[in-house]
Amino acid sequence: MLQNAFKEWSVAVDALAEGRTVLLLRKGGIREVGSRFQVPHQRVWLYPTYEHQKPHLLKDPWATQITPVEAGWHPTQIIIKAWAEIPHVWTVKRQQSVISLLPFHIWNEQFVTERFRWKPNQPLHLLVLRVHRLQVPIQLNWRSDYGGCRSWLTLADPLDNADSTPVLDEPAWNQIKETIYHQIQEFETVESS
Repeated sequence: MLQNAFKEWSVAVDALAEGRTVLLLRKGGIREVGSRFQVPHQRVWLYPTYEHQKPHLLKDPWATQITPVEAGWHPTQIIIKAWAEIPHVWTVKRQQSVISLLPFHIWNEQFVTERFRWKPNQPLHLLVLRVHRLQVPIQLNWRSDYGGCRSWLTLADPLDNADSTPVLDEPAWNQIKETIYHQIQEFETVESS
């Protein structure tokens, strides 16, 4: 049973649930505790958000999979498709480190540039996730306390994650995790959070 959730663009949640990526890039939401990004939970639901998705910051084919919405828009029902373990959070300070990882995530170079320009004194966090897809998605009613620009939520009730399977088998997941780690090591000393 899991009660904590990690908010991320819906298109990114779909890519994670399909095994198309294992990597997320974060500096944190506006309402982060202490104004800095932290990972307080190692196992979380992947909660899809829609408000800040921007096609011009995504690579093809993901850019064509979203429709921009008005500020404050949210669906009345949230579909939870997957949960994730977050065993690795690496902190990077050089933009070139993340540019070298373009094949491993869904965002384009402009997104990476904008992330480094926003709060330039703060590092970027690379989250490597081991994602598990539910056999039957869970439907939740949206609640006002699920809104806002923040990374973490506590759901109203714990949800059962037992009926799920990893989207990548152990050898495939280990290989991509090691490849990402070695790629960023070429540009800087990798700090784990």
